[in-house]
Amino acid sequence: MDKKKLNAKDFINIGIFTVIYFVMFFITGMLGYIPIFAVIIPLVLGILGGIPFMLFLTKTGKFGAATIMGTLVSVLCFLMGQSWISIPFGIVFGFLADLIFKAGEYKSWKHTVLGYCVFTEWVIGSMLPMWIMRDTFFEAYRSKGGTDEYINAVMGLTANWMLPVVIVLGLVGGVIGAYLGKAILKKHFVKAGIV
Repeated sequence: MDKKKLNAKDFINIGIFTVIYFVMFFITGMLGYIPIFAVIIPLVLGILGGIPFMLFLTKTGKFGAATIMGTLVSVLCFLMGQSWISIPFGIVFGFLADLIFKAGEYKSWKHTVLGYCVFTEWVIGSMLPMWIMRDTFFEAYRSKGGTDEYINAVMGLTANWMLPVVIVLGLVGGVIGAYLGKAILKKHFVKAGIV
């Protein structure tokens, strides 16, 4: 059997860690009821998701795992009522992360950090409607019971110049989350030979 190809155990791990990572996304989304948190979701998710994602990497460490996780988590995001835009973002950024992990042969810490930072950017897809479909997005939010006070606060925090800032926040969150995950899961990293 080819040890570099995903097997049944890997698919089980992908499923388990996708659920755990999605719980982190859900918690981050709940914080979004505070206006500022609606904008810094990539930073918070990058940090919170770092621990399960780093453990996920040590358990799988094969090409395709991040792509599958990115696809699954973005589909779950869509099923929870987010925009469909999150799906192509989940697939693309999951695949790019896979390419980076593979370039480091799943042993390079530098590639691990960079790959996770890139993976974290999938969440921008779920937020993009706040900028590119602004009126539709906030009108839909209002129809679901969103208050004018909250909507005005979020609209004030999502000026066009804020989108690049949010993208950078995702990268910062990814770095913090990767180091936090490594610190907590040091034993697993030694075992997986990631240096």
